[in-house]
Parts: sequence; structure tokens; C-alpha cells
Amino acid sequence: MHTFHGSITALVTPFRRGAVDEDACRRLVHRQIEAGTHGLVPGGTTGESATLTHAEHRRIIELCVGAAAGRVPVIAGAGSNATAEAIELARFAEAAGADAILAVTGYYNKPSQAGLVAHFTALHDAVGLPIILYNVPGRTASNLAVETIAALSRLPRIVGVKDATGDLARIALQRLAAADDFIQLSGEDMTAVGFNAMGGTGCIGVTSNVAPDLCAAMQQACLDGDFEAALRLQDKLAPLHDALFRDTSPGPVKYALSLLGLCSDELRLPLVPPPDAVRKRLREVLEGLGLIG
Repeated sequence: MHTFHGSITALVTPFRRGAVDEDACRRLVHRQIEAGTHGLVPGGTTGESATLTHAEHRRIIELCVGAAAGRVPVIAGAGSNATAEAIELARFAEAAGADAILAVTGYYNKPSQAGLVAHFTALHDAVGLPIILYNVPGRTASNLAVETIAALSRLPRIVGVKDATGDLARIALQRLAAADDFIQLSGEDMTAVGFNAMGGTGCIGVTSNVAPDLCAAMQQACLDGDFEAALRLQDKLAPLHDALFRDTSPGPVKYALSLLGLCSDELRLPLVPPPDAVRKRLREVLEGLGLIG
């Protein structure tokens, strides 16, 4: 059975002329695994799930599972602001062979904490896969309280949380309140080493799309308890973390991948390409890392 730790890449969804680029999807998965990435997330925020059709969302889960071929865990994005829709997508991911699901809090609806408990409990009861909660209030306007996470962690298949709040104080509070074996994964690349030092076991990140080997080495150093080495790698990656979030993600990461010749930088409206200043900075950073000439 897979465990969920280390560098877990929130994969982009490559497009070509408006459609999902299936060949590029497979190439990206193979590149990630060969570089040492510990796990993959198709159909998350970075994968532009908000603008995928249901058929496209299901297809990219299938593509990722097929290309990964059991080598690393696939944590399928299966969240929605409608509980019934989240259950439908989670059941599909389970049937497709995913190892777990990543379930975002209800966005736009702004559910109460009681509503969030009811939502995730219904999802838990509907599928047999492990569930990782995804708390990203900056995107959803819905924030899982520490007490809510603690309560949900007692359900046997709710195994962890991707915490993208950027609030490192929460990590200690969640660790103390939640079940003993509850997993905490960072959802913010820049603070991932500090997150691990506070009790986390990895990061579901964006930067690893571009520099999977460096991100995997940094996370492995954390898992090995070598935080001096992890900090050296984090310092090397910090300019890339910064550049990739100077405009709405995944615009910058797709542009970076296009510079590497891995996929197009095509986005779905209402997202548009990053401005010239961000592109210039990304070129400089990739050159500094030796990723482009």
C-alpha cells in the first residue's frame, strides 16, 4: 500500500488547440516519476479543474493512473462545491484505480463548519479510498477550523490534509488535535521546509512541475531529518517558487514548462498568460538553475 509523503506534484493539464494534450500528460507523468517525485495529483487547482469538463476531468485521472502504472500513488482531485458531484467524481477515481482522492472544501457556497463536516462525512461514506482534505481558503472562501479537521480525522478513511493556508501555526495545533496517524501535507511551496519542521510529511506542490528532481531531493532530506540539506535546496528553489506565483497559477508554471519544451503554455479562459515581466523573470530563474540555456 502506498503512503502519502514527500514531493507530490499537483500536475498541470496540458492543452493543445483547446483540447487536453494526452501525449503531453503521459510525458509529464513519466518525467515526474523518473525524477524521484513521490506522488501525483491530477485534476487539482494547478490542473485547472475548474474549467475542465466532467469528461476531461475523468480522462486526465485515467491518463495519470495509466502512465504511473502503480509506481507512485495517484491522489485524484475529486472535489466540488456540490457534495453529490464530489461523490460521483470520487467514485470514478476509485474505479479508475486512483490510490486516494484530494477533496477541496466547498467553494463559493461558504458552508458552515457543520456543513463541511456533513460534506466530508458523506464523501467518506460513499467511497473506499483514503481521502485527503484540501484547505485553501484563499481560493474557496471556506476555511476548515482546526476543531473540524480534528473531528474529521477520526473517520477511518480521512487520512490527511493538504494545508494551503500559509499559516504555520496551524500545523502544530492540527497535529495536537487530530488523530495520531493523521498526515499533514503542505500546499505552499515557499514554506514547505518550515511546514515539515512543524510536523508535516511533504508537499503537494506546484514548483515540482518544473524542477521535480530538486523538489524531491528537498523533501527527501526533510524525511531523513537533514534539515540543513533541505534548507540549502529550499534556498536554491526559492527564486523559482517566487517567480511561479507572481501571477495567477498555473499561468507561470505552464509558461515555464513551455520554455522547457514539455507542453504548450495554453490556458483556459478566464485565465490568461502571465505578463511580460513575469515571463522575463521566469526565464532568468530557469537560466540560473541551469534548466534552460
